[in-house]
Amino acid sequence: MEWLPISVKELDRRGWSVDDLDIVFFSGDAYVDHPSFGTALLGRVLEAEGYKIAIVPQPNWQDDLRDFRKFGRPRLFFAVSAGVMDSMVNKYTAGRRLRSEDAYTPDGRHDKRPEYPTIVYTQILKRLYPDVPVVVGGIEASLRRVTHYDYWQERLRPSILVDSGADYLIYGMGELPLTELARRMAAGESAHDVPQVAYLADKMPEGDDDVELASHETCLADKRAQAQNFRIIEEESNSLRAHRLLQRVGKKVVVINPPFPPMTTEQLDKVYELPFTRLPHPRYKDKVIPAYEMIKHSVTIHRGCFGGCAFCTISAHQGKFIQSRSVESVVREVKAVTQMPDFKGYISDLGGPSANMYRMGGKDKSLCALCRRPSCLHPSVCRNLDASHQPLLALYRAVDAVPGVKKSFIGSGVRYDLVLASADGEKYARELITRHVSGRLKVAPEHTSDSVLMFMRKPSFRQFEAFKKLFDRICKETNLRQQLIPYFISSHPGCTEEDMAELAVITRRLDFHLEQVQDFTPTPMTVSTEAWYTGLHPYTLQPVYSAHTPQQKEAQRRFFFWYKPEERRAIIAALRRMGRADLIPRLFGNNYKK
Repeated sequence: MEWLPISVKELDRRGWSVDDLDIVFFSGDAYVDHPSFGTALLGRVLEAEGYKIAIVPQPNWQDDLRDFRKFGRPRLFFAVSAGVMDSMVNKYTAGRRLRSEDAYTPDGRHDKRPEYPTIVYTQILKRLYPDVPVVVGGIEASLRRVTHYDYWQERLRPSILVDSGADYLIYGMGELPLTELARRMAAGESAHDVPQVAYLADKMPEGDDDVELASHETCLADKRAQAQNFRIIEEESNSLRAHRLLQRVGKKVVVINPPFPPMTTEQLDKVYELPFTRLPHPRYKDKVIPAYEMIKHSVTIHRGCFGGCAFCTISAHQGKFIQSRSVESVVREVKAVTQMPDFKGYISDLGGPSANMYRMGGKDKSLCALCRRPSCLHPSVCRNLDASHQPLLALYRAVDAVPGVKKSFIGSGVRYDLVLASADGEKYARELITRHVSGRLKVAPEHTSDSVLMFMRKPSFRQFEAFKKLFDRICKETNLRQQLIPYFISSHPGCTEEDMAELAVITRRLDFHLEQVQDFTPTPMTVSTEAWYTGLHPYTLQPVYSAHTPQQKEAQRRFFFWYKPEERRAIIAALRRMGRADLIPRLFGNNYKK
């Protein structure tokens, strides 16, 4: 089994020259030939279609640009991605501090990619090869396909097509649009009507069913227009009958074609069963790529998420419709994992964006085709949703029966509201807790305040408490010492310092010393980010409070850590200032003054 070539020597070993290459990928990540890494996956997809592919992982953009020249000009196009994560989220914390490591780089080094690699790499390629098309994709490009708020530069930016100079942008998961784009280009045909592709046009195209967004210039002048744009974009992104979107920017028009239909099980199986080595390229021998260490023995069972959380980008990128692999395909991949030299018998994760949405979807698909709700769970579980866990339980049992598998764990987050809403939810919970949890089960209530949770599109905290009782009961009945690990967010739009004080009191009552917490980070194309920037809820256009300054954010965050002695004095002072001294003894006991 061969890696996709990343050097001229590897071309020679295949009997190719640089003149034979059809497509050259440039990626902000190291090259790991595993289906969890987008460049490897798309490279394998195109290779299977007969195209000759090469990859330039983490090119040096600061020297004489030899990395950008080594393969010359491909026959069809350059393909550019910042990597699996948004480069700015990967590089900086919510406080805009440099992260200690880059998980997708050998040994975690954080100096191997620039800020906004999609823009930097594309601009270089356009200077060197102005006549060669550049196609950008991946989550960084996907979520910047229209006017968007950039938290790190604190301003609205136009579509990344404008800043990068790219010819085409593929949004969402790229297998179908990239393959069709390559086919069109190879045949010398126009690619302007390829689904799930965006491009810049010189004039407004003709179309009876198009939707025109407020222009970039209008959004710069009017935050209300930016908020209104977002609602249209989100609803169209989650519709089976989406329209073509148009947005003027300067003298150009961003044209965004509707997406492909969700991939079928057969299509998804074919992608995940391509001949991956499942290993980092030999170039990285004796180096550790942290992200790979986390996922090397994991298996993806589905894509998409119908939770529609306000702060999450999954539905904007993968869509809300669940695309599931067959049991047979998953089992074949698990068997491949068992043959890896360092496999010790444990599958680290059988998961997806949400671990327990496998095979779930609408009972009546014709109703789904008419639906424009961004979430099937909020404000209540859709009556048309088939929330049965039976297919997932059957999958778990099939995997556990594979020779060499001692245990399969569920590392992805579980939607406990689905467990509670499902007729077989307790059966699933028992199977999950007793057979698939490695001591700790991750769930994400995110907050305790019903008003904040309503904004987040998350269920009431009462549902978390109900699930915790179920979890504790099953652990007691089976004599297991498992932990429930909740995730929480501070400084989310709609959240006040008083909401955080009450969160501290409630989590103390439940005996949680919180560890898995984060400060809200505005990222492009989410409800929460638009509210944070515009001060308006995109669906109601009503004002929304957000903590903006570092002092406001820290005032909220410290309530997570009420149990730390060094935080006590500041928390007590804050409670007195906001007129909530009644919470002091509930946090620190009646002897708190001593």
